[in-house]
Formats: sequence, structure tokens, C-alpha cells
Amino acid sequence: MHIKRNQLALLLGPSLVLTLLLLVVPLVVVAVMSLTDWQFGASAWNWIGLENYVELWQDETFQKSFSNTVYYLILVSIGSITIGLGAALLIESHTSLRGFYRTVYFMPVASTLIAMAVVWQFLMHPSAGFINQVIAWFGIAPQNWLKDYDLALGSLAVIGTWQMSGLAMVMFMAGLKNIPAELRQASLLDGMTNPVDRLFRLILPLLGPTTLFVVTVCAIRSLQVFDIVHVLTSGGPNKATEVLLHSIYNEGFGFFRMGYASAMTVIFVACIFVLTLVQQAGMEKRTHYA
Repeated sequence: MHIKRNQLALLLGPSLVLTLLLLVVPLVVVAVMSLTDWQFGASAWNWIGLENYVELWQDETFQKSFSNTVYYLILVSIGSITIGLGAALLIESHTSLRGFYRTVYFMPVASTLIAMAVVWQFLMHPSAGFINQVIAWFGIAPQNWLKDYDLALGSLAVIGTWQMSGLAMVMFMAGLKNIPAELRQASLLDGMTNPVDRLFRLILPLLGPTTLFVVTVCAIRSLQVFDIVHVLTSGGPNKATEVLLHSIYNEGFGFFRMGYASAMTVIFVACIFVLTLVQQAGMEKRTHYA
């Protein structure tokens, strides 16, 4: 059945309008604003070209927030994918209480992260926290997890991994269900009885499309970290946990430098775009599609 052009326009029109209003127009406005010195609340502004970007290149706080974000992304992505895949394999290998385990592992994803951050703050309390009480049983001295310069960012990465691994688990479980049972049975008949061998030679190659999607989602969500940083550390101690979105927030709504914050936002969006392209180009070559 052929669809006329006017009918096609009616079908696509609302989606195109919403895309323009919610995505394209704001990005254009931010890009234009990044070329000005506009401050929030000011009635006048000047065109300054690329001066904001030149300042970003020399800004030590921006460089620190960028490196912290990359480090957080690596830790959380690796941890979430590993734990999510392991949990999915364990749950799918047992039929009893499967629904219960799915719910338990997915609860962090459905929970309000700010509320959970307060819980983690108590767990990581330097004196009365449960984590320090547990490690004290093994003779390890209590740690100030969120105030120690060397431990703070890693502690936030643990929270981020806990929150995101449930989402990775659900996506991996969906991928496991798409693997035909005939292939599993055929592998057993061919003598592939070792679970580790079957994992690396059968399951992981067939999970290629799912893994590509999970890696992309986890990496992008890790780049967008803000809540736990703002609630637990505010970027401290001494910028140890300062990340890109928190820096943008401080510059725009703390120092009211909207032009400078817009330049940081352009860099942030460009990072997400480049990251997605690199992952797609790099992993598509090693992804098996049925």
C-alpha cells in the first residue's frame, strides 16, 4: 500500500517538530551562546568568538573534570558490564526464584539515585559506616571513603556500578533469550561441555549485538553522572570528584557564566557523539548478527 506524500508528512510531522524543538533548536542555541560572554541575568552580551574554547583549553578545573569523567566512565562501564553479564548468566541458569532475582537486581535502576546516595553516605561514613565496620573485622583501618582524595572517585564509581549493573543485567538477559536453544544443544553434542569454553565460544559471540548496545548505553550514562557527585561530594575533595556535568552546573548556575558553560556543554555533547561513533565503528567489525 502506497502512502501519499501528504499522509507521510502528517505521520512524521509531529515527531519532526518535537525533535526540532527538544533537540536541534536547544543545541543550536547552546552552540551560538558558547560564542558569547553572556552571563545569567545580564541584559547585554558580546560576541567573543572562540575565546571560551581557548579558555577551556587552559582551564585546569576543566581538564581535571574531563579526566575524572573518563576515569569514572571506564570503571563504571567495566564493572557494570561484568556484573550485569554474570548476574544474567546466573539467573538464566536457574529456573527457581528467577523473577525474584530479576526484581532485586533491577531495583537500583528503578530507585531514586539521590535517595540511594544518602543511604550510601551512611554506609561510607568514616566512623559509624557499615563498610568500615566490616573491614575492621579484617584488621583494616577505617577509611574516609568520600573525603579521601585517592578514594573518593573510586567510591562514587562503586555506587555508579551498583546502580547501573541492573540495567546491564536486564539487557543481557534479553540477549540470552534470543540465543536459539538448538545451538546450545548442538554445542553439547559436539562435546562443548566445559561452561567456560561454551561461554567464550558460543554465548559471547552470539551476544555481540547486545554487548554493543550495553557498552554504548553504559558509557553514555556514565558520562552523564551528576546526581551522586552533587549530593555526596560536590566535586571535592580538592576537585577529586569534579566531573563534566557538575562543572557545567557550577559555571552556569553558580558563577552565572552561561557563555562559558555553553562551551563546556558543546564539548560534552561532542564527546558523547564521538564516543558513540567510535564504539559503533570498533565493535561492529567484531559483532556477529544471526
